[in-house]
Amino acid sequence: MPTRLSSLFLRTLREDPAEAEVASHKLLLRAGYIRRAAPGVYTWLPLGLLVKAKIEKVVREEMANAGAQEVFFPALLPREPYEATNRWTEYGDNLFRLQDRKKADYLLAPTHEEMFTLLVKDLYSSYKDLPVCLYQIQNKYRDEARPRAGLLRGREFVMKDAYSFDLTDEGLAKAYQAQRDAYERIFTRLGVDYVIVKADAGAMGGSASEEFLSPSEIGEDTFVRSPGGYAANVEAVKTVAPAATSTDGLPAAVVNATPGTATIATLVDHANAHFARSDRAWTAADTLKNVVLALVSPEGKRELVAVGVPGDREVDAKRAEAAFGPNEVEPATEADFAANPGLVKGYIGPVSLNADGSVSQVLGLEGSTKIRYLLDPRVVDGTQWISGSNQADKHIFELVKGRDFNADGIADIAEVRAGDLAPDGSGALELARGIEIGHVFQLGRKYAEALDLRVLDENGKLQVVTMGSYGIGVTRLVAVLAEANRDDKGLIWPEAVSPADVYIVAAGKDDSVFEAAEKLASEFEAAGKTVMLDDRPKVSPGVKFGDAELIGVPNIVIVGKGLENGEVDVWNRRTGERRSVAVNSAVSELK
Repeated sequence: MPTRLSSLFLRTLREDPAEAEVASHKLLLRAGYIRRAAPGVYTWLPLGLLVKAKIEKVVREEMANAGAQEVFFPALLPREPYEATNRWTEYGDNLFRLQDRKKADYLLAPTHEEMFTLLVKDLYSSYKDLPVCLYQIQNKYRDEARPRAGLLRGREFVMKDAYSFDLTDEGLAKAYQAQRDAYERIFTRLGVDYVIVKADAGAMGGSASEEFLSPSEIGEDTFVRSPGGYAANVEAVKTVAPAATSTDGLPAAVVNATPGTATIATLVDHANAHFARSDRAWTAADTLKNVVLALVSPEGKRELVAVGVPGDREVDAKRAEAAFGPNEVEPATEADFAANPGLVKGYIGPVSLNADGSVSQVLGLEGSTKIRYLLDPRVVDGTQWISGSNQADKHIFELVKGRDFNADGIADIAEVRAGDLAPDGSGALELARGIEIGHVFQLGRKYAEALDLRVLDENGKLQVVTMGSYGIGVTRLVAVLAEANRDDKGLIWPEAVSPADVYIVAAGKDDSVFEAAEKLASEFEAAGKTVMLDDRPKVSPGVKFGDAELIGVPNIVIVGKGLENGEVDVWNRRTGERRSVAVNSAVSELK
């Protein structure tokens, strides 16, 4: 039976909802696919469920082709497994926590690694049981502080998450490749434009991690690529450090008065005006900016860390989060500075220069402030810098790394720019934005060790199982496809996910028009096509055409005035082509 608009639970909107920020969100609301239930939480309507079901069908088929078996876990889970892996604490405020009537702790699952691990532990005990790969399609919950962009960043969403279990690292690598290949098939079948980028494993851990991103101007992820094929998200880019050089014969460090130069721009201007170089002008790249950050652990412990970066670079928040996770990273507050009077805002440096010309390390190492000091990879031995002197209105010039100061370690958290060199030597990087649609990890033994998942090997010895984790954002894909497949009139779904194969419009008042439309619907269904039929009486053709464009079925057949000549119009929304064909050949035309 066709889906009839006369009885379909649907109400389209002519204006963009005030809450919607991006095009996909606006159109999915206007076309009647979803409705807002709460911030970041949406009700799925019949049209939306049709699209989501088609995506899930493709996912299930390709999971089966990759050898994965489907299971289904509850979304409401006990605290204990997440306590064992410390994720009850590490997830911090992003976790929805609740208690039952007996005051036992539960959570709404953000991911299910623990449950998959415990299920395999419960049922399998021998190497003969492995390898195995399990997956589910299930709702997930994360208490996003700022849910936005509709389905792209919500508090409730549907994921396909799969987990592989192997005895050896070689087995894990094989399972990882099988899932990676399946993802490529899934996104190709769905008509999703994607790139595969190296990713930071973050709190998930493991030896390998790759993201599948759909390029989009509204994407929250920035990624890079080079002409030679390197691709990574910005969190995973490793800065190419210059070679260290000798510190012998370099000019001695000197403190210069630099009044009113608490910013890099004012410092550079002052240096060029009062301490001009003979070879070239000073630039921001000659300065060493020392940024003080507060790292807040999941348990609430607060630690200050100072990071020295070239003054022409800003700290990238996502790179900092990746580098210091699972801690939250935030700028040092006025209270932090008040508690550390040796930190003079605008004039912070790694050392102080004494009256006799000797240098005292202030940040890190044996420094009295006890603040850990880390450096950008570009700050190598032999490089010379202008940096703060830890005194107001004074900077140290000709400060040399390796001679005058050192650090406690490296923090690769400065922004990545177009033109930076790819770490694999494949050329200059270009930047783009994308929406994450999938992620694959080689988890290794982190969760198996935490939850004691072991099996007997061929020699009867217990071995820790190694795992892979593979996720696809199912509901996010609905938004990604809507974002990429639209025009100023409405949605234009790829045929693989369209709520119907054919959209028939009965555009007229005569009974003959409605009868012909019904007959065509039956013929298309007999040919194996799914049909939406706009059979609404007393609705003008203009309104029906507007809804057809908004709803986004790519193949439209209009039964109207041309019926007098035995013709209907066939309209391809993707190409915009609209032509008249004989009624009795409409089905074959769309085949």
